[in-house]
Amino acid sequence: MFFVFINFILIFFWLNLYFFLFTNTILRLVFYYIFNIMLIFIIFLNLFYNKSIYWYQYILTFYKQLFFNIDFTWGFDVLSLNLILLSSFLLVICFLCYWSLKYKSVFYYFLLSFSLWILINVFSSLDFFNFFIFFELIIIPMFLLIGIWGSRNRKITASYQLLVYTLFGSIFVFISIFDVLLSKGNLSFDFFLNTYFLDSRKFIIWILLFLGFSVKIPITPLHLWLPEAHVEAPTPGSVILAGILLKLGTYAIFRFLLGSFTIICYDLIFIILIIILFSLIQSSIVALCQIDIKKIIAYASVSHMNYSLIGLFSLSFLGAAGSYVMTFSHALASSALFLGIGVLYDRYKTRLIFYYGGLVMFMPIFAIIYFVFILSNIGFPGTFNFIGEFLLTYGALNFSFVIALITTFSLILSLMYSLLLYNRLFFGFIKEFFIRLYTDITRVEFIFLLIFLLLIFFYGVFPNYIFNNIYYFIYKIKFFIV
Repeated sequence: MFFVFINFILIFFWLNLYFFLFTNTILRLVFYYIFNIMLIFIIFLNLFYNKSIYWYQYILTFYKQLFFNIDFTWGFDVLSLNLILLSSFLLVICFLCYWSLKYKSVFYYFLLSFSLWILINVFSSLDFFNFFIFFELIIIPMFLLIGIWGSRNRKITASYQLLVYTLFGSIFVFISIFDVLLSKGNLSFDFFLNTYFLDSRKFIIWILLFLGFSVKIPITPLHLWLPEAHVEAPTPGSVILAGILLKLGTYAIFRFLLGSFTIICYDLIFIILIIILFSLIQSSIVALCQIDIKKIIAYASVSHMNYSLIGLFSLSFLGAAGSYVMTFSHALASSALFLGIGVLYDRYKTRLIFYYGGLVMFMPIFAIIYFVFILSNIGFPGTFNFIGEFLLTYGALNFSFVIALITTFSLILSLMYSLLLYNRLFFGFIKEFFIRLYTDITRVEFIFLLIFLLLIFFYGVFPNYIFNNIYYFIYKIKFFIV
């Protein structure tokens, strides 16, 4: 009933949106209450979720079999519920940080609510076909957000680059779906977990799915769309990209590759780890060479997402638990870093790092808060990222000492580019020719950043609140049942 209620409210509101004779102020308030009602419903759904049951709950199924014998089924488990909660929280933040938007504001609010509807469906779908539709549909609001509210002239190029790369990956996923549907006649998640494929067919399906999901993570060399999209996107677009969109690839790998094609994962594990380690080191080194602040954080996101994949393929319970934690800790830390960059861009209209310097002199509060976000990004003890990185490194050490050594080297690179970024922004001499607005963060900006600050410290000091769900996340993966 909860799922039907959410879809009904959102679709009904969209259909009647342009028939309401509302001013922008009233319409903004309507959207504000809709987003908050959705967030409150999802919080209550998490509170009343029965954590003693590791399988799906609140299942809604339409056995209509309208075409191709496809059943439309939705349901929630621990992972999908937490990702829906994360998505709704970040979208509320994106809505509030552009509260005073004047240019096409109604369309902007519509795109955010449309994104929330897509994400609720993609994380709750229990059928591969239904999942694939919403998995690709999320590109539409991102394409429009970057193309309309982007910051520079290259925004159209960046939005089309995002579209082309994701459509390229979706071709492989669509071929694998079509092959399974024609050969087996069913695309439900339960079917994928329990069916048998011939080794040759299973290998081809696995390769196609891995290529398709690698674009969303992203893995080198399929990552080139992400830095461009981050640089050209507005601040809410960067938050959605880093906090939600990059999690879709990891979520899909967990759902399909690790759970359904376990043997192929065992056979190809060293090839997979070599690709992931190369992507991890390459993105960390490239982040050291960037002069655009957003590109530094974008390549850091690529590095952290590949780092989380090492935990999934480390054949270790702790490694997979670290990947689970890293999914949420990276979303909070990277979103907070992009919000901080948005604060600077709103004042000085540039993201080139050599224009900045000495900000600590007149932005002390922002300097302290952003330093905490930098510490979280490097996995400092007491922050949320530290829990995930510790478990990931320990899981990699149990699997291979060489892999653990390479991942530790990537952590050193992460420390280097993060502290270099902070040092060049906040210390040194003030560039008087470029920085002429001497003011600290406003009250609204302080509240946004304080929310992320409290969440990072809360889960870093009390990780048992996230650990309570890890067992049920790992139990569904056959990959660790040797």
